[in-house]
Amino acid sequence: MRHIIFALMFSISSSCAFAQGTVGTKASKPLALADGAPDRHVVVPGDTLWGISGKFLKDPYRWGELWRLNKDEVRNPHRIYPGQIVVLDKSGAEPRLRLETVKLRPQEYAEPLKKEISSIPAHVIEPFLTEPLVVDEDGLDPTARVVAIQDNRVIAAAGDRIFATNVTPTHKMWQVFRPGKPLIDPDSKEVLGHEALYLGTAQLTREGNPTEFLLRSTKQEVSPGDHLLPAPRGDVISYIPRAPDQMISGRIISIKGGNNFTGHYGVVSISRGKIDGVEPGHVFAVDLAGPTIDDRFKGEKQTYQLPDQKNGLIFVFRVFNRVSYALVMEAARPISLGDSIRTP
Repeated sequence: MRHIIFALMFSISSSCAFAQGTVGTKASKPLALADGAPDRHVVVPGDTLWGISGKFLKDPYRWGELWRLNKDEVRNPHRIYPGQIVVLDKSGAEPRLRLETVKLRPQEYAEPLKKEISSIPAHVIEPFLTEPLVVDEDGLDPTARVVAIQDNRVIAAAGDRIFATNVTPTHKMWQVFRPGKPLIDPDSKEVLGHEALYLGTAQLTREGNPTEFLLRSTKQEVSPGDHLLPAPRGDVISYIPRAPDQMISGRIISIKGGNNFTGHYGVVSISRGKIDGVEPGHVFAVDLAGPTIDDRFKGEKQTYQLPDQKNGLIFVFRVFNRVSYALVMEAARPISLGDSIRTP
């Protein structure tokens, strides 16, 4: 814990100078304020950009337009901290937001140093910032490989020691993976990649050939033949929510835990990635497939396909070449495997 000194006075910090062009594909459509949108909101710990957006806008992903941010500013996010006041300014032709900061009388408070709020709930996505891995069919072959387990055992768990070859000892912390199932595009039937199965973490304890590791945590048992990769950084996404600049459509191809359905704050993967123009912070609409119905009239049957209906919104937080991972932010009904996604 550190001490933060506050000073008594109200100081108004004007918002940044904004570019004329705003983000998103729907800049020509007027911004619609949420019913009962407040005049101001005091930012508190636990707030997210998405949650604050929903207080002011019917379409939370148009947050960047409400701030008049350009593309570069969205990718280098406008930082907002607890204690600041978000003010809705309706004086112009279009609504916009500005910030006020409240500073209190000099007094010591024992509390953590302030940290800017994230776009979406950090605790929900933190494991998925490092654990999912999408590779080519033989993508794990060149990586470090487990060849033995302590005491000549066939499986290992947290606290056990494992030995691996083909290790470049440039990192202390590693992750353990096993080749997993292919991710298939439901429309083209093309294999977009293979989702490696995350098994746990390991710490390099002794260099050599083989190299010794201590398993720090495991979600499943580790066996000879499994692979190790250096652990990446798990930076929490702080991109401002926004729609892609172009029309992108695809499908939900997997759901966390191997389920067929999910809901609010569920994690899904979609059949579009970096090569399709998908970026962290992109928001997609999820459509519920319209049912097929049979109509019988005077002894004749006619089959009709009802149109798809918008069912929810997802926020992309991790992107691979042809696959991306997203968090379900809104869902009127359960999100299903195979549902369509599109630029909202």
